[in-house]
Amino acid sequence: MDTTSPRLRMSLLGVVVAACFIALFARLWYLQALEAPELAVQATANRTRTVATEAPRGRIFDLKGRVIVDNRTSLIVSIDRNELKKVKDRDDLIARLADVLTANGAPIKISTIERRLAEKNADQLQAVPIATDVTEEVIHRLSEYAEDFPSVTYERKTVRVYPYGTAASNVLGYTGRITAEILKKIEPGTDPDGVEKTYQPDSIVGMAGIESTYEKELRGTPGIELVQVDSKNRPVGTESYQPPKSGNDIQLHIDIEVQMRAEQALVERLDVLRGTSQRDGTVRGAPAGSVVVLDPRDGGVVALASAPSYDPQEFAAGISQERYNQLQNVNGASALIDRSITGQYAPGSTFKLVTAAAALSNGLIDANSSIYDDGVYRVGNPVQEFTNAGKEKYGNVNVVRGLTVSSDVYFYWLGDRMDGTTLIQDAATAFGFDKRTGIDLPNESAGYVLTKAEKKALSNKYPDAYPNGDWYTGDNVQLAIGQNVIVVTPLQLARAYAAFANGGTVYQPHVVWKILRPNSTTTDPADVLRVIEPVVTGTVSLPPDVRGPIASGLEGVTSGLGTATSAFVGFDQQAFPIVGKTGTAQVDGKADTSLFASYGPALSPKWVVTAVMEESGFGAEASGEVTRRVYEVIANQALTGAGTATNGSMD
Repeated sequence: MDTTSPRLRMSLLGVVVAACFIALFARLWYLQALEAPELAVQATANRTRTVATEAPRGRIFDLKGRVIVDNRTSLIVSIDRNELKKVKDRDDLIARLADVLTANGAPIKISTIERRLAEKNADQLQAVPIATDVTEEVIHRLSEYAEDFPSVTYERKTVRVYPYGTAASNVLGYTGRITAEILKKIEPGTDPDGVEKTYQPDSIVGMAGIESTYEKELRGTPGIELVQVDSKNRPVGTESYQPPKSGNDIQLHIDIEVQMRAEQALVERLDVLRGTSQRDGTVRGAPAGSVVVLDPRDGGVVALASAPSYDPQEFAAGISQERYNQLQNVNGASALIDRSITGQYAPGSTFKLVTAAAALSNGLIDANSSIYDDGVYRVGNPVQEFTNAGKEKYGNVNVVRGLTVSSDVYFYWLGDRMDGTTLIQDAATAFGFDKRTGIDLPNESAGYVLTKAEKKALSNKYPDAYPNGDWYTGDNVQLAIGQNVIVVTPLQLARAYAAFANGGTVYQPHVVWKILRPNSTTTDPADVLRVIEPVVTGTVSLPPDVRGPIASGLEGVTSGLGTATSAFVGFDQQAFPIVGKTGTAQVDGKADTSLFASYGPALSPKWVVTAVMEESGFGAEASGEVTRRVYEVIANQALTGAGTATNGSMD
C-alpha cells in the first residue's frame, strides 16, 4: 500500500479522529448515565464536613431520687486552628490570651495553650478548648476587643456538676476527654430511638466509676451539623443541623445520706488515730480505709466509702498533672484507688464466721463443743505456739463464746482439726471469697484463699516471693483466724456477712438500680427503661444448727463481754440490735489493720456494714466506732462525734 498518498493519509487521520471522539463521547455517557449518582455523593462529600456537638450526659440519682450528678453550663474559651493559621503574630496572640485569662480568674500558662493546640487527635474543624469555667469578665473583654483576638472563640457548654461535692467520688468516678487509645476500641451505644451515640476525637467520656461502667447509657447522642467548606477545608456555611439529645439517666442503690456519713466517720476517725500509738506501742499511720454498706436482701450497694478520696469536679474542668500527682500521695496513700473493691487485707477474726460455719456444717463440733482456753495453742514438732491477742485466757469456750470474746485459741483448735482438708477453703468459696464479686465498677480485686496445692504452685512459680511451698499445720490454724494465707476485699467481706444475714444467698453486689429515660423523674414508672435485677451467684447451707450458734456468738460481740461493747456504748440496741464481729490483722512493721463486719437489725437484717482501716489498731477502737456512727444514721439515732482512741478489745 502506498501510504505516501495524500488522500490515504487524510483518510487514516479521519479514522483516528473519529475513534477519539467516539471514545470521548462513550466516556461522557458512562460518567453521566452510570456514575452520576456516585460522583454526586463524592462531590457533596468534598464540599461538606460533619461536625459533632457533644450532648449532655445523663444525670445520676441516689436511692431516694436526689440528683447526685448533674450538668451545668460552662463558659469555654477556644481557638479555631484554621483561623489561627491566618494570624501574622501567632505567639503574640497566644501570650495576650494567656494574660487576659490569668488576669480574670482563669490562670493558664502559654505552654499549656501550645500543648493543647498541638494535640494530634483533635478534629481540625473543631475549635480547641483552651480554658473552661471562665468568668463573664473574660467573655466581656474578648468581645470588646474582638479584633485583637482573631481565631479566639467562646461558647457555653454543659459540664458535670456534683451537688454533694466529693461524696461518693470513688463510686461515681469522673469524666475526661477521650484518648486516642480509647477512641480506637470504644463501642458506641444507641439512644432509646436507636440512634448511634458516635464519638469524636474531642468527646468527653467516663474515665472511672459509674461514669465509665455505664458510659453507653450516660452518653448522649451528639448533635450533627453538616458544614460547607471551601477548597482549603475552611467552613463557609451550614447545610443541615440535628440537635444533640441527652443521655439516659441512672438511679443508684446508693443512699447519699448514708454515704456521706460513712465518709465523714471514716475520715474523722483516721485523722484522730493518725500518729497515736496502739497498745503495743506501734504508731498508727492510719492512712486509708473503707466502709461498705449493703442491702442483704438483694445485694444493692447502699454506701461505698473510700479514704482518701478526690473531688470529681477537678477532673470535669481538666486536672493538671501536678494536681494529679498530689492525689497519688495523700497521707501516704493514693486518693485515686477505691479501697472498698481493690484493697486486699487479711480479714483477721472477721473470718471466724467462715471457720465456724465450716466446722459446724461438717459435724466437727456442735453448739456445746468446748475446750479450755489457757491463752496458748501448741502445734507441731518442734512445738510452735500460737496465742490469743494479749495472751488473754478465756477458760471454757464453745463456739458461741469463742465468737463473742474472739478466742483465737478456740479457732486454732478448729483449724488444727481441719488440717489436711480444704473444708475452710471450701466454705470461704461458698461465701464468695477467692473470686471477684462482679460489682458494676471497674478494677475490682479478687483476693485469695490459698490451699496446699496453690501454695506449692506459687512457690514453684515465684520462688523468691514464696520460698517455702510446703503446707504446715500452722498455715491451717492461721487461716482459721483469717491470717497469713488469705486476703479479701472489704466488699467481699460485706457480701459474706450479707449471705449469712439473709440465710445463705450470695448476691452479686450492684450499684445501679434503674436505667431511666433522658430528663426523667424517678417517680414515673413510664420513665424506666430497665431495672437491674438482683443476681444470685451462689448459696451457703445454713440450717438452724449451723446458723443459730454463730448468730448467738455474733450478737454478743456488741454487748456484755463482747469485743465491740465499748464502741456501742450509748447506742440503743433494744431498738436496733447490731450483730457483728471485730477483726485485727497483723502487718509486719506497721500498726494493725482494723476490721469490723456487722448487720442489723438482728432478727430482720436490712443493712450490712463493714469497715476496714489500714494501720489503725484493734477492731473495736477504730473500725468498730466508724461502723457505729454509720448505724446512727441508718437507725435514726443521735449522732456522735469522733472521739479519741478507746481501750477497747485487742481484737
